[in-house]
Amino acid sequence: MKNINLPCYGISLNVERGAGRIISSALEKCEAHDAIESMILAHACAGIDIESPAYLEGIETTVDAIANNLD
Repeated sequence: MKNINLPCYGISLNVERGAGRIISSALEKCEAHDAIESMILAHACAGIDIESPAYLEGIETTVDAIANNLD
């Protein structure tokens, strides 16, 4: 089992053999948190490097865009 703690939005994952679990403390404030969590977990299970700086920037950009477009 691989434990991953991302440095944004309190995201923690446990991934093992293509399956896993994700927890995020601060991401729950985002309206689309279920979709974002599902995507991150799916990427991690598929072997994508979700700890890379580019991927982390993508998470932050996505959450910011969603927050800025809520009216």
